[in-house]
Amino acid sequence: MRLLLVKILFIATFALFLPGCETISNLFSSDSDSSKDDYAGWSEAEFHRQAKEAMNGGNYDKAIKIYEALESRFPFGDYSIQTQLDIAYAYHKNGDAESSIAAADRFIKINPRNPNVDYAYYLKGLVNYNRGFGFIDRYLPTDSSQRDTSNAKESLNIFQELIRRYPRSKYVADANQRIIALRNNLGMHEIHIARYNLKRKAYVAAISRANYVLQEYQKTPAVPLALQVMQEAYTALGMKNLAADAQRVYDVNYAKGLNLQEQGGSFVYDTWDFLGLDK
Repeated sequence: MRLLLVKILFIATFALFLPGCETISNLFSSDSDSSKDDYAGWSEAEFHRQAKEAMNGGNYDKAIKIYEALESRFPFGDYSIQTQLDIAYAYHKNGDAESSIAAADRFIKINPRNPNVDYAYYLKGLVNYNRGFGFIDRYLPTDSSQRDTSNAKESLNIFQELIRRYPRSKYVADANQRIIALRNNLGMHEIHIARYNLKRKAYVAAISRANYVLQEYQKTPAVPLALQVMQEAYTALGMKNLAADAQRVYDVNYAKGLNLQEQGGSFVYDTWDFLGLDK
């Protein structure tokens, strides 16, 4: 009798447990359905085509997801090397500078002798060149030379390395133009610091900055301004001979005076500088 009761209790308990099992099963089944593969059945060529289509349509976030899936599913496929470059460019267009540079570095490390490795260097330089430019820079005449120059220096170094390593690269011409702009920017940055030191009557520091411009940024609009700083600082220090030397060099090379670019801007730029909106 007792054994019969135990059997009945066991069967009843098991029967109650079954609906729970079914519910749990349905739960896991639902999770599985919700995480279904969006790329099921895609060939490598289809991944590449869809990613390109997304890029051409400006949907960079979608393109990145497809490229990432392509890399994970076909790591050694026909498009694997090109995908490494494509995803670096997609990150750049999507505004993710860090990921773009990391992807370009990865391509350089894995494919040092690839014929397109020059583009990876160029892209790294371009990403750093464009960093820090936002909405205001597109519509107002801000002076980027007054800001942090770490990205500009990094961009300059990368473009110079590109030219040194691949002098026949098709990206050299553009890199050279950007180097000119970067050197002008960096030279003017030193002038801003030198002038700030003049205002603080830190004349030795101002002279040091001006000397640095003459050594590192020859043939830039910052050079005549550096000579003016030196003349003013030496005069304030009572070093008349050195002040006269700086003035003489200036007079010989800039007898006609300075244009707006060499003066460091125009009325609009001077107003922007006065308001301190870049500081």
